[in-house]
Amino acid sequence: MRQPSPPALVPDASPAAGHDHPVPTSTVPQLIQDLRTYQFELENQNKVLRYSQAASEAASERFETLFSSVPLALMVVDDHDMVVQSNAMAERLFQPTESDRPLHFLMPFVSPGCTEQVRQAFREARVDGHCEATEVVFNIGADGAMSGDLHIARLESHSDAVAQYICAVVDQGPLLAERRALQLSASALRQRNEQLRSSESRLEAIINSALDAIICIDKDQRITVFNPTAAALFQCPSSQALGSLLTRFFPDAAHALALNQISTQAFLGEMQALTASGKTLSVEVSVSFESQSTGETTTVFARDLTSRKRAEAQRSVLEAQLRESQKMQAVGTMAGGIAHDFNNILSAILGNVELAKEDAGPNSPAQVSLREIEKAGRRARDLVRQILTFSRNEAPRRAPIALAELVSETERLLRVTLPPAVELHLHIDPNTPVVMADAVQVQQAVLNLCTNAIQSNGEERGVVSIELSGVKPDLRLCDRLGLAPGNYAMLTVLDSGKGMDDETLLRIFEPFFTTKEVGQGTGLGLAVVHGVMRSHAGAVDVQSAPGLGSRFTLYFPATDTAAVPSSAPPPEAPQTANEQVQGKHVMYVDDDHALVFLVERLLRRRGFRVSGFSDPNKAAAELRANAAAYDLLVTDFNMPGYCGVDLVREAQRIRPELPVALASGYITAEIEQSAIQEGVKALIHKPNDVEELCATVQRLILDNATT
Repeated sequence: MRQPSPPALVPDASPAAGHDHPVPTSTVPQLIQDLRTYQFELENQNKVLRYSQAASEAASERFETLFSSVPLALMVVDDHDMVVQSNAMAERLFQPTESDRPLHFLMPFVSPGCTEQVRQAFREARVDGHCEATEVVFNIGADGAMSGDLHIARLESHSDAVAQYICAVVDQGPLLAERRALQLSASALRQRNEQLRSSESRLEAIINSALDAIICIDKDQRITVFNPTAAALFQCPSSQALGSLLTRFFPDAAHALALNQISTQAFLGEMQALTASGKTLSVEVSVSFESQSTGETTTVFARDLTSRKRAEAQRSVLEAQLRESQKMQAVGTMAGGIAHDFNNILSAILGNVELAKEDAGPNSPAQVSLREIEKAGRRARDLVRQILTFSRNEAPRRAPIALAELVSETERLLRVTLPPAVELHLHIDPNTPVVMADAVQVQQAVLNLCTNAIQSNGEERGVVSIELSGVKPDLRLCDRLGLAPGNYAMLTVLDSGKGMDDETLLRIFEPFFTTKEVGQGTGLGLAVVHGVMRSHAGAVDVQSAPGLGSRFTLYFPATDTAAVPSSAPPPEAPQTANEQVQGKHVMYVDDDHALVFLVERLLRRRGFRVSGFSDPNKAAAELRANAAAYDLLVTDFNMPGYCGVDLVREAQRIRPELPVALASGYITAEIEQSAIQEGVKALIHKPNDVEELCATVQRLILDNATT
């Protein structure tokens, strides 16, 4: 950033010795004005420097936090094998006691048999950027050793003098030990089976260790063997079961055995059995018939089907959930695509309304109609944002927030439009924990729930309550809602409306499903709530019955991080551009012709020169031919057959100092990261307000002019 030149001092005019001439009074105000201008420029530069320093320190702190908190042994190693940096996990792994060798170099810890493998991995990582060495043996302490995988990634650096690599060690010792233990166990089992085939004395051990109930009966169908599994299944000790008739536990066994004694083995399938107390069981039965010198022996194998039936019921529930999830994903994908095109239409509508309001004048009768059009357009924009909230799958941009402040703000918004017949009650526990959440998405979810609760009362008098407190759900609730055990902030919205039946409850989170009359609901409110809670690793619990109202409870995982205050809204841009940006040339690229036409008219009215392109290939050709004529490039992200990031790369290659802004109605974390890496100075969310677009264009041009 260039330094402002200090104002030139007024020369000391002394034409003759012994005669003092005062400074002309006409130059003093100019000198003061120059000094003030110089001071103002210095203050602006100091602000920019402080902001850059803060951003750099924040990035460094984030890297250090991530580096130290990752549950892996991480090290930064240079080309000389020096360990430049290591986290606590690596220190504990390679230096378990103070007397052990310190972690200054990595190769001394590698066993001689793996040295060449590790060196080759570093050489490949220097060329390819990354490499992996598997089952490397590390010497730990005096006599210890550890086997693990070494993952190596070369760190990008502007200086190629000494390359650095980030190394992660994944301990494979437990897996190898478990593998050896399984191999030994399999070998022992084979030996044991061979012994069992040749030794009759082992038969009792097999029967007693079997997981199925094994019951042996004689020719009179009296029980001679009743293993421990059978005793547990039928709730009868072996001593009391021996000598009893098989029909005591299998009432239909006599008829089934008579029909299946033709072969030596038979599978009877599912049968009903009785415990000693008379309880009915579902079991799977197979029998084996054997002729011996003492007579015929029949062995009954019974397997409890209780767990299997429970698993099948659970699988049916999961399959239903999977089908529902797939249906919601398909609808979300479709809704996201529709919303992308609808964003451009809304941008054109809202922008042209703003221009029409200016053209009509403040006292024109058309202002009323234009304001109504603007209101409808903004409602449509809010609906599109709900669709995008529902259809997004990426994690939200979360920060520590206090839900009490957010709920209080939501209450103030609701009271403005609250019907006279509905009472709104608010109960907030001051000890409610802080949560990691996206404040905009959470407020949208709470507004949707409260709006539904207010509308559920219809024309009747009713009460809507909002409750906020901290809670630690029990294990049963965690299993039912799929929550991880821990502390949560619980936000509940109750109403005294007409409630819902079980059939409606099964469909309330389906997108576009609504019980309201035509024109009174979109069916996206609860779908948005479901999507918000899913993206925040939380859950929503619903309790409702016809005539008894509804209770919606949101569970947000608590965090120990202190809440950050809400940020103030950005200032509005002036109606006319700053004198410093008058006549600046802006290139605007978007595949929507109506949007290009709108932006051209909009920015020209603010004093800019604008060149609009609906074909990104023509825009790239224009940059190659006349890049110096432009002061700013604004391009859409998603265009048919062309990505806005590709145009950004082309612009940076042609003219690196040209500021670039990227516009899109669907900006994910991946898009934002890719855009910033390519040099994008600002991201514009569509549909955006007219003043927001103008303010962004003016800010980027001013920032580029002062650098």
